Order: sequence, then C-alpha cells, then structure tokens
Amino acid sequence: MTMTPELDSLPPQPSACWVWRHPRPRDVAGRCIGQTDVPIDKRKAKRLAHRIRQQARRHGLPHVIHTSPLGRCAAVGWVLRTWGWRHHIDPALQEMDFGDWDGRPWSTIEHAEVDAWCGDFLHHAPGGGESLADLFRRVGDWAARARLSRSGLADGPQLVVGHAGWMLTLAWLSTRSDRPTRAVQWPAPPAYGQCRQFSL
Repeated sequence: MTMTPELDSLPPQPSACWVWRHPRPRDVAGRCIGQTDVPIDKRKAKRLAHRIRQQARRHGLPHVIHTSPLGRCAAVGWVLRTWGWRHHIDPALQEMDFGDWDGRPWSTIEHAEVDAWCGDFLHHAPGGGESLADLFRRVGDWAARARLSRSGLADGPQLVVGHAGWMLTLAWLSTRSDRPTRAVQWPAPPAYGQCRQFSL
C-alpha cells in the first residue's frame, strides 16, 4: 500500500481508498475519545458530505460510502444516503477502544496508567480496551478484506469516513513494515474533514 499526502485536488489512483476524517464533534475538549459516541453538528456532517459528493463528481468515484457506526462518521453517510448513495456501516472502521478511559477527561486518568501505556505503547491496552497492536490487526484485516471485496475496490475506489487513529494506522501500514513502540513515534492526527488517499 502507498499513501499520498492530503489531496482533495489530486486525481484518484487505481484501486484506491479515499478516507475523510469525520467532522469536529461537540464536547470532546480534554477528553479521551475512542469509541464513545459523541454528538456532532448536523450542518458539519452535511458540509463534509457535500465535499465528498463534489469529489465523486469531479473524479468519477462510486456513490458508495463506508463509515464507522459511530455517529460522527455515520452522520455523513446518512446525509449521502438521502442523496441516493449507498451507505455501508462497518464496525472495523471504528476508532481505537480505550476501555475504561473512553469518554473520561484526561485529567481523571492516573498518570501511572498513562505512563504504563507509553512504556509499552504497542502492546499495552489503555483502560483495558484495545492495544495499538490490536488496532493494527483490525485495520490490516479490513484492508485485506477491502482488496478482495467485489463491492469495494474491485469496482473502483472505496470511499470511507473514518477516525484519526484508524487513518494513522492505515497510513503506517501503507508506508512502513515496522510498528510504533514509543508514543513519540506516533504522528499528529489529520485535521477534521481532511482527506487522504491510499492505494491498497
């Protein structure tokens, strides 16, 4: 797999996957958010859906969108569905599960717990949820399934609305054969609504 930089203006690659990060949700400042279903402004969901539709028209992309079941992604798919698109919800597209940390303010999570995660960044499961290694397996399995899916890449580029951690994991798998073992290796998240393209 290869990855291009942010590319709303770039032409599609053969057998590509276009992934947009969901719009900015409400009430998330200072909180650990993974699979917590946080609210989203319907206008922001519609704006991103409009951008995706524009890209599809410009580049001849299929009118099929795949999203996480979490509302901040699925809301964009719901808008596109009202415009005649097919909308597939896939649990494999969810953000990392932070277990007992999920949804809590970072200030309420013990420093020792965070240090334990940073000390074993790849294999420690923060909050008893999902480890980064688990997320890599889940995203890798999704990518393998996408390559074989007749309703996905075989019929053209696959369009996804996803989450920052999920996107960064796919980006890592696209460009590197190793795995991050230290927190400082983990890249900064894409901006809300940003699009990245991958060749799987």
